[in-house]
Amino acid sequence: MTSPPHAPEPHGHGHSHAHSHGPAEPVSRHLRKVIAAVLIPFATAVAVGLVVLWPGGTPAHERTGVGFDRQTQQGEVVSVERVDCADVNAAQVPPTGDTSTPEGREAVNAQQEQCEKATVEVTTGPDKGRTFVEIVQPDAPRQLHEGQGVVVAYAPDAPHDLQYSVTDVNRKLPMALLAGIFAVAVVVVGRMRGVMALIALAVSFLVLTLFILPAILQGSNPLVVAVVGSSAIMLIALYMCHGLSARTSVAVLGTLISLLLIGLLGSLFIDWAALSGNTDDNTGLIHGLYPEIDMSGLLLAGVIIGSLGVLDDVTVTQTSAVWELHQADPGMGPRGLYRAGIRIGRDHIASVVNTLVLAYAGAALPLLLLFSIAQSSMGTVANSELVAEEIVRTLVGSIGLVASVPVTTALAALVVSADRPGSEGGKPAAARRGRRRRAK
Repeated sequence: MTSPPHAPEPHGHGHSHAHSHGPAEPVSRHLRKVIAAVLIPFATAVAVGLVVLWPGGTPAHERTGVGFDRQTQQGEVVSVERVDCADVNAAQVPPTGDTSTPEGREAVNAQQEQCEKATVEVTTGPDKGRTFVEIVQPDAPRQLHEGQGVVVAYAPDAPHDLQYSVTDVNRKLPMALLAGIFAVAVVVVGRMRGVMALIALAVSFLVLTLFILPAILQGSNPLVVAVVGSSAIMLIALYMCHGLSARTSVAVLGTLISLLLIGLLGSLFIDWAALSGNTDDNTGLIHGLYPEIDMSGLLLAGVIIGSLGVLDDVTVTQTSAVWELHQADPGMGPRGLYRAGIRIGRDHIASVVNTLVLAYAGAALPLLLLFSIAQSSMGTVANSELVAEEIVRTLVGSIGLVASVPVTTALAALVVSADRPGSEGGKPAAARRGRRRRAK
């Protein structure tokens, strides 16, 4: 945690060097020891938590064949031909002949139009090379074309001709290309910092997939797993991207305090609002496969993990702002640094909170449209568990974000202004006094 004091730069380039990799640490050795005394036990506790809770892998279960819990393979559309829907029995008119209902009208329209008869070849798995037929109705949201890659589901208990069916298209190429463009943009703009950010992102993904998800499925408390996993991600990402310094340590402390607040508020209001965390088909399937999982605890774990990324941004920005303010005016005291830093933080809060709300509204737009079609009041919409869950998630995370600004700014102002001429002791402090006398 400690770093040697910077020697004077030759040829008068000290100022440019101070901004090439961030400003030099103006923190006394004593304060660095205090920060280390707080963070080292915390990091040790996180490491112990990872070892104790580390899962042996995702527990096995008998597949239900429902939703995502299906056996899938890759496939390719070999040929597509157009046929009459009536010939392939793609739609059935109601036995009564009643076409007054939407279902009846759709069935009649489908029989009068052309369907697509796609021949699909399985390209992976034990049945590689096997073909099957998929009928695509004209009003289907997903149409198939020759040469298209698809995802096929396998149902071993179904009749032989019906064991395979198309469930989705293969999007790996466009997704990989988009990820490549993102990585190039990050490296071009961020340079070495961008490279470290991408490595930290990969490590965060590994912690999520190798620790957090399997540990929850094995029955460990979701809240404890989320706290340990999020703390590990926070420590790795922040120190990897911003260096092992007192400035980064202040950001870590601010993030940790804010996460604790989010955890307490989330636990209180999830319990008070009686949110079960089991609100859709996916969570219902998880609960059915692993009934021992605490679904409300899983909801709280999601709140903590979801808040971490934005918290990192806010705390690092605030800490850097206070450090730069101190560099610009070393004589500014902690109160002045706090007031200047909090003015920057207010702008950050306004934009971040608005971003969170709009991000949820965009993701939940189809759901909100359904409520609008039903002409439900805002009170009714907000009271439904599906929406209330997201409201609590957003508001609890936003409160943690808002609190992180004054907390981190205060910590940074206190730490960065606590350095005194005699605080280092010995030769380094004398050298600094000599530099100040020459500057006068």
